[in-house]
Amino acid sequence: MEWLAEDESLRERLMSGMSESEAALVEHLWDLHARPAQLPPDGDWRIWLMMAGRGFGKTRAGAEWVRAIAEREPQARIALVAATLGEARSVMVEGPSGVLAVAPWWRRPMFAPALRRLTWPNGAVALLFGAAEPDSLRGAQFTHGWADEIGKWPFAETAWSNLEMGLRLGRRPQLLATTTPRPVALVRRLATGADVTVTRGRTLENRANLAEGFIAAMEANYGGTRLGRQELDGELIEEVSGALWRRDLIERCRVAHVPGDMRSGALLRRVVVAVDPPASAGGDACGIVVAGLGGDGRAYVIADASVEGASPEGWARAVAAAAMAHGADRVVAEANNGGAMVESVLRAADAALPVKLVHASRGKAARAEPVAALYEAGRVAHRGAFPALEDQMCGLVAGGAYEGPGRSPDRADALVWALTELMLGKRGEARVRGM
Repeated sequence: MEWLAEDESLRERLMSGMSESEAALVEHLWDLHARPAQLPPDGDWRIWLMMAGRGFGKTRAGAEWVRAIAEREPQARIALVAATLGEARSVMVEGPSGVLAVAPWWRRPMFAPALRRLTWPNGAVALLFGAAEPDSLRGAQFTHGWADEIGKWPFAETAWSNLEMGLRLGRRPQLLATTTPRPVALVRRLATGADVTVTRGRTLENRANLAEGFIAAMEANYGGTRLGRQELDGELIEEVSGALWRRDLIERCRVAHVPGDMRSGALLRRVVVAVDPPASAGGDACGIVVAGLGGDGRAYVIADASVEGASPEGWARAVAAAAMAHGADRVVAEANNGGAMVESVLRAADAALPVKLVHASRGKAARAEPVAALYEAGRVAHRGAFPALEDQMCGLVAGGAYEGPGRSPDRADALVWALTELMLGKRGEARVRGM
């Protein structure tokens, strides 16, 4: 088996002499096709943490691990947990490397989306969950669990605790966590846990299954950068020294829902969409962040609608769509790079929509400092999780250079404009609560 796994030509010659049914059987022998780092580690482990770069094959490894358990253990009860229930379905189950895709037709499980359940022909069952609703994991019992992309889970610690407490069936419960490493508290804790077996991998290791030129393009753009080390090399990089935001601070400011206003019944008194246009057409991302002012005087970040590589018309349409979807009463656009164009496009779509142009006279970090202070004071909350935005926030350094992912903190800058509009006066002072 090891020879066949390492020698592709030998494998092709062997399969060429097989019948169609024999070839189908060999095609689904995961031990034959997997790289060693994609296979379960040796030993009597309880938690297996797979930290690897994007495109390494983490999803395929997780789906094949689940498939192997379900096919050999009719009594298996498996939890499939992603950041959201939608991602559990679209990635872990129905994705191109998901459970349904890797299953051979003669042992394919039946998927009942309404019940969030997969049932194998032998009786094994898997249930889907989203970490965004951690209490949904309460009361359930499992023999195994697969937790995908735990680095981007909202309410990660609560969801993980509920999942672990549910692993109380069978002779030897086991839990697999797959993730691109991000220095959030849960990932850092598991990476150094005494009862956790950690395997690592780089995007480069899966070159044979990635689009031609992808590796070269990623290395050219991100090789040697913090983002490249994290997203391509699978390194767990610690917090940026002197950053305006810390992961634990953002986690403390996370909520599941925006509380209603007891006086009016409305969830938000105001909603603004803030835009940080890209410096060049079709180049950098356009930061688009939606935030609102609650009846409790607290600001709530409710959406990150940023777009990558869009034309000016494309990201302007995205701004208009976000304003319409969230009922924004104002669009705040930085005028230094294309703000006037955003105003003209939005007014063409809705002449009544107030558009406010703002001009950046200070650096991004300087503008962000009073906004970061609002977080410290507990006056801002994130409704759910925004991984890409939060990564940029944690890369903004007080009085220093940007050290986060990408060339520019476009999402974080849009966030700053939104919260400045809602919570700060012209000089950057915090407004009186409720004003």
